[in-house]
Amino acid sequence: MKKTTPSTLTSLTDHQIDALLDTIRNGHAIQDHTPQIAVDKKIDYISKKIDDASMQMEEIFDIVAKTGVVPVSEIKNEIMPVIRQAAEIPHIYHLFYELKTQDEYTYRHSVCVGIISTLIGKWLNLDQSELHDLALGATLHDIGKARIPANILNKPGRLTQEEYNEMKRHTVYGYRMLKDIPELNERVALIALQHHEREDGGGYPFSLRSEKIDELAKIVAIADVYHAMSSSRVYHQAEPFHIVISQMQNDVFGKFDPRIMLVFLFRIMDSLVGRRVLLSDGEEGTILMVDPFEPLRALIKTGDTLVDLRLNRGLRISRVLNDSIVGV
Repeated sequence: MKKTTPSTLTSLTDHQIDALLDTIRNGHAIQDHTPQIAVDKKIDYISKKIDDASMQMEEIFDIVAKTGVVPVSEIKNEIMPVIRQAAEIPHIYHLFYELKTQDEYTYRHSVCVGIISTLIGKWLNLDQSELHDLALGATLHDIGKARIPANILNKPGRLTQEEYNEMKRHTVYGYRMLKDIPELNERVALIALQHHEREDGGGYPFSLRSEKIDELAKIVAIADVYHAMSSSRVYHQAEPFHIVISQMQNDVFGKFDPRIMLVFLFRIMDSLVGRRVLLSDGEEGTILMVDPFEPLRALIKTGDTLVDLRLNRGLRISRVLNDSIVGV
């Protein structure tokens, strides 16, 4: 995997600060100039494609549950083109909050984790062979859940210890289903097996530490958690965007690969440049720039003032404003 470092937001000189303030006063805030109507059309189009792919994934899970056979050709020919097409849309923040839904979580989750993982793989400059294995493995990461009884998979309340132990076995079930399929690289099966392992050894099924976890599985682990926290399910309401990102920021060192996580968080936060936010002191402002090494520590415009959250450690972004997509 090639090492990728986003362009750095360096400390601003007095001249740069004056120039930015002039820009603000003149009403030309830094923002994405892609016409919103074009963005909306793309999102609407790909949303329908993802709806169709999610319904197909439900049929695929049903086939696997009944036969134990994974229809790889159908997945490659019908699902993967949607994954690749959706991953061409740079507006990931818009995309996944637009697609939030409570119904058919398991099947939609598989498709969305495939898309998010593919985006991360692109941001990390993976080669085409690795991107192919990543997209396929991410889409199939939960295929083992086809063997989990429905009363456990869809239980609205807390699982018993015995039920939770059975749920965790989906990683092993998935690996066994995928490992001997000739058309699949072994790394696809490893993603199913290892996507719940954690850098500090606190995951399952084998409590592996960082050096023993496949890098593609590390990517899928991040995509899996992001989409799970952002989605409503029978037993869990979707978390607000700022809570999701803050929690993932807290897990940069410990649970997840910090290099992959920092690239992911930077890209997510960078997609918010130009959007209004509420700060923890009650002030409202607009995100101007994002630091790749501390993605939540953005440069914020409040009125004619610049607030650098890297230098104001007591302040944080409380929530995103004026954005129906995030439901706030």
